[in-house]
Amino acid sequence: MTPRFFDIHAHVWDAAFNEDRNAVLERLQEKGVATIMVGTDFKSSQDSAMMASFVDEGVFACIGVHPIDDKEARFLEPFFDELVKGKRVVAMGECGLDYSRLSDVPDVDAEKARQRKLFEAQINFALAHDLPLMIHCRDSDKALADAHRDILAILREKKKEAGASLRGNVHFFSQTFDIAREYLALDFTISFTGVITFSREYDEVIRLTPLERIMTETDSPYVAPMPYRGSRNEPIYVEEVVKKIAEIRGEDFETVRAATVQNALRVFNITLHS
Repeated sequence: MTPRFFDIHAHVWDAAFNEDRNAVLERLQEKGVATIMVGTDFKSSQDSAMMASFVDEGVFACIGVHPIDDKEARFLEPFFDELVKGKRVVAMGECGLDYSRLSDVPDVDAEKARQRKLFEAQINFALAHDLPLMIHCRDSDKALADAHRDILAILREKKKEAGASLRGNVHFFSQTFDIAREYLALDFTISFTGVITFSREYDEVIRLTPLERIMTETDSPYVAPMPYRGSRNEPIYVEEVVKKIAEIRGEDFETVRAATVQNALRVFNITLHS
């Protein structure tokens, strides 16, 4: 059955859900919301894959290693080879570059090299298994767009070798339309969180990006949208993101709702069974 909404990025394995995780998953199904549980290391990737396999429908998994959540975390391919066999593993990540804490790093060049090596290993894994990427990116300064520019340079080089096989989504997009346009040129999509319900900073990007290249997410348990701001976020709140995108674009809610669901099904190559 086609979901009514699609939250393409959530962390329901997070400790914030320890007291009521099953209830959160039940609400998700009651509301017709599909979601992708996203790993940030091997353990959370394993949890995401297991959760997707146990829930009857509407829950999928993304496996990978975040660039800075745990700088000791490694991408151990044999372990991820086992996880990728899960029937509902639909993407690789979240992976990418994060320069937001470089001021705390004694050797910036070495840290950037570590992140790049980790990212490239996951790109190669995604290509080997025909999976889209779930990209995480934070710049040291928005005006510099340094992490985004480094990611774009890496993707352009990989695109020369891999062509259409290299694809994916830039999650929690927080840059300008000029940067968005460069991702769009590489056949990537961008997704927005509840931040757009209380900040006008991304209105232009939302208006200018083709609807077929936009997806919706919560990044639960973080950044709950209005009217839930300040509380724990959860996948069913993705509806508020859809409403705000429709409002900003001046488009019919149902049009935006259906398009964002179809975009997720297409990008993550999800086939639904009636």
